[in-house]
Amino acid sequence: MTPGARVAAAIGVIDAIRDGAAAEQALTNWARGARYAGSGDRAAVRDHVFDVLRRWRSSAALGGGDDGRALLLGLLRGQGLDPDGFFTGEGHAPPPLSEAERAAGRAPKGAEARDLPEWLWPRFQAALGDGAERAAERLRHRAPVTLRVNARRMTREAAQAALAAEGILCRPVDDIKMALHVIKGERKISQSPLYLSGAVELQDASSQAAMEALDLPEGARVLDYCAGGGGKTLALAARIEGEWFAHDASARRMSDLPARAGRAGARVRLCETPDLQGLGLFDAVLCDVPCSGSGTWRRGPQAKWALTPEGLADLGRVQAGILGQAAALVAPGGRLIYSTCSVFIEENEHVVECFLSETPGWVQVFAKRWPISASGDGFFLAQLCHESDDSNQP
Repeated sequence: MTPGARVAAAIGVIDAIRDGAAAEQALTNWARGARYAGSGDRAAVRDHVFDVLRRWRSSAALGGGDDGRALLLGLLRGQGLDPDGFFTGEGHAPPPLSEAERAAGRAPKGAEARDLPEWLWPRFQAALGDGAERAAERLRHRAPVTLRVNARRMTREAAQAALAAEGILCRPVDDIKMALHVIKGERKISQSPLYLSGAVELQDASSQAAMEALDLPEGARVLDYCAGGGGKTLALAARIEGEWFAHDASARRMSDLPARAGRAGARVRLCETPDLQGLGLFDAVLCDVPCSGSGTWRRGPQAKWALTPEGLADLGRVQAGILGQAAALVAPGGRLIYSTCSVFIEENEHVVECFLSETPGWVQVFAKRWPISASGDGFFLAQLCHESDDSNQP
């Protein structure tokens, strides 16, 4: 495919998304009908689509509209590229620009330039203060690709050398013991022998750092209450001997966990909600609750535009409910751990504060935010314990 044909394909995918399709499904549907497209073509179209999703408002301003054609026009202008080199009308490229299109467009302003909905920018400022501008700008760019080296299998240095031999170049992430930031060859990871054997896992650096901050006692019985794919359980199990339990309100989200745990050399028992009644209490319960994902929007940018004030309020109620349910499963002297990949106060500090005010006998002993950075997503973690056990540190 020519560069112009790739832009034309991205225009079609964006229009499908505007009509209500999920981004991944729209890309899959396009790829199924484009058997001629090679892996490089598919990657390029995907990059165009996700760049537009990250920069929707600024691209619409620069392109003078919000249909697929205007958005791609605006994106190219924002990237400093000459749109005439793509809108040629030759082969499968989009038709040349009209005089009206050439005259359209303007510089984005305010929250538009930050590629955030108007109502969200004040919340970024409230939560992040002087870091709000930097966080919003990072969400306009691709996310870093980070690996976690399985400490049960090899050292970080050995993994870095082995990956380099496969053409996957990495650098260690400062202050995170087992994290490697991939700087070249990221599309080779899924077929890497180290990845397929469980020696390395894809995991965001901030998520890794949060799990490293938890110093659970050896032999602890630990329940990951909102496990999803189980990445945090596997990160903990890679360095601590314990009994590991995983639960999720939707059990199908854990479908890949047994295979992943097997490769990683960990034993994790999957639990459905009725099972929890017969398992007794746990030394630690981790609640990585459903959230807006605002700290990860460069990975899933469609969510940035789908969130509403009502949706954010609903999430807060769900999060509070989960924290209350999980607290009932913590043994005396145990730990209740609350985390999100959100930057918003409403999903982080406020949820914990409300729980503490409404649930006597609990105290917060540790809380930390990880910012949206060049190496990791936005992340929040708080650790609670029974008031009589408040010496229990992370």
